[in-house]
Amino acid sequence: MSSILASPAAGPGLLAPESLISTFGLIGILAVVFAESGLLIGFFLPGDSLLFTAGLLVAGGRYLSQPLWLVCLLVAVAAIAGDQVGYLFGKRVGPALFRRPNSRLFKQQNVERANRFFARHGARSVVLARFIPVVRTFTPIIAGVSRMPYRTFLAFNVIGGALWGTGVTVLGFYLGRIPFVRDNIEFILIGIVLVSVVPIGIQLLRSRHAGHRHDADRARAAATPQDA
Repeated sequence: MSSILASPAAGPGLLAPESLISTFGLIGILAVVFAESGLLIGFFLPGDSLLFTAGLLVAGGRYLSQPLWLVCLLVAVAAIAGDQVGYLFGKRVGPALFRRPNSRLFKQQNVERANRFFARHGARSVVLARFIPVVRTFTPIIAGVSRMPYRTFLAFNVIGGALWGTGVTVLGFYLGRIPFVRDNIEFILIGIVLVSVVPIGIQLLRSRHAGHRHDADRARAAATPQDA
C-alpha cells in the first residue's frame, strides 16, 4: 500500500497529518494539540484531521505503537493544558488583545468571531468551540479576557478537551478497522486534509471580503460631500 506522504494533495510538508505523525510521532501530535488550543499562532494547525489520522494509524499499527487509551488520555491532557494557557493569556492581556494590529499570523476578525461565539453561547462555548477550527484557538483567550470564573472555565475546559481529544481519535480508530476504510486509507486521509482546510479557507475569504467592503465604505464616505 502506497503512502500518502508521496501525495502533494496531503498538505504543505510536515503539516500533512500523516507526515507529521511519521516524523514526530506522539510528541508531535501533543505539541500540535497544545499549540492549536492555547497559542495565537496555532489556529492554522491541523487539529481535527491530525487526531482522526492518529486514530486511523493506531488501528492500522502504523507509526504509533502506543495503545489507544494512552493516546486519547495524553491528547486530552494536551488540549486541556493548551486551553489553560489560552485562558491565562487572555486574562493577562485583557482588552489589549482587541487593539493588537493585524499581521500575517494575527487577524482581528478571528478574535471578533470568537468573541461573538462566546457571547452567544456563554460558558458552553468552551466545549462547543473545540469542534470548530480557528474558533477553538481564540475562545479560551476570550474567556480569559471576559474574566470567566476560573472554576467554571476549568470544568468546561476539562469536558471539552476530553470529548474532543478522545472523540475524534476514537472515531478515527474505529473507522480505521472497517475494511473499506483500511483499504482506502490514502484517499480518506487526503479527504480529511481537504475537509479540514475548508473552514480556514472560508474564513480567509470572508475576511478578505469584509476588508474590501470596509475599504469601499471608506471610499464612498470620503467621496461624499460633508455638510458644513
